[in-house]
Amino acid sequence: MRRDDFLKSMAALAAMGALPLTARAAANLKVMVPANPGGGWDITGRALGKALQDAGVASSVTFENKGGAAGAIGLAQFVNASKGDPNALMVMGAVMLGGIITGKPPVSLTQATPIARLTSEYNVYVLPSASPLKSMKDVVEQMKKDPGSVKWGGGSRGATEHIAAAMIAREVGVDPAKINYVPFRGGGEAIAAILGGNVTVGGSGYSEFQQYIESGKMRAIAVTSPSRLKGIDIPTLKEQGINVELGNWRGVYSPPGITPEQRKTVTDMVLKAVRSKSWAEALEKNNWTPAVLAGKEFEEFVDREFASLRATMVKAGMV
Repeated sequence: MRRDDFLKSMAALAAMGALPLTARAAANLKVMVPANPGGGWDITGRALGKALQDAGVASSVTFENKGGAAGAIGLAQFVNASKGDPNALMVMGAVMLGGIITGKPPVSLTQATPIARLTSEYNVYVLPSASPLKSMKDVVEQMKKDPGSVKWGGGSRGATEHIAAAMIAREVGVDPAKINYVPFRGGGEAIAAILGGNVTVGGSGYSEFQQYIESGKMRAIAVTSPSRLKGIDIPTLKEQGINVELGNWRGVYSPPGITPEQRKTVTDMVLKAVRSKSWAEALEKNNWTPAVLAGKEFEEFVDREFASLRATMVKAGMV
């Protein structure tokens, strides 16, 4: 084959995403973060972007934050504006599934293309340091007296911290429909509300609250894990007599309209990134548990998780 014909063939294969990863130039990637800056999805997306670059599979990564409706606003934009683009990724997770169940948005996650689950994490509940309440026991006693007086702050409606708050209420004999949940479009907004005393108790992943817990600006009172997090002295809900356990997880999707070959290429890129030193450092820094699952297995996991979350939310009186 003549050299110019060979180069044309390689270019055509690259355009279709059919070249092996090693034969393609590093991509210019765009990452949709369907939440405002400062939260778990934002931290995850930026850590993954760095890992993709450090792994040599992305020459550049740009980010767009589009918060609201548990990620449904960002999802809608991603599905409509990035269709067929193999260089676009969107961060998502359990929170988005919960938001879809409660909000019933016109756009569906099934319109996008599953790539991989990345991490799992449990939620931590905190009080501002100046709060007159000192423990989850105090929160529960106040909620039993007057459910509306306890403002639970966290992510969008349907977020795992919202679900867990409803489960806590149900377990202690309070009508879950009466809890006063205040949703925020991103972790930064939620943190500001907690530090400012505008909510009674805040919930999110430990990584979002870590610096404020360690500095004494927030008091951690419970974690939704089955046992205490390694190296972190925060009691579980179960050891405080509240039978609630709920995990969170995060992953990435591609837009609709990409080819199977492009999907495999993007999946290989992400899998290479999560084997990088940069990603290992992000896991340790944020106390994330690696939970990598890709391809058909991830797609089937999302389907099971959706059904499981819906059943949990029905039981908690949320839907």
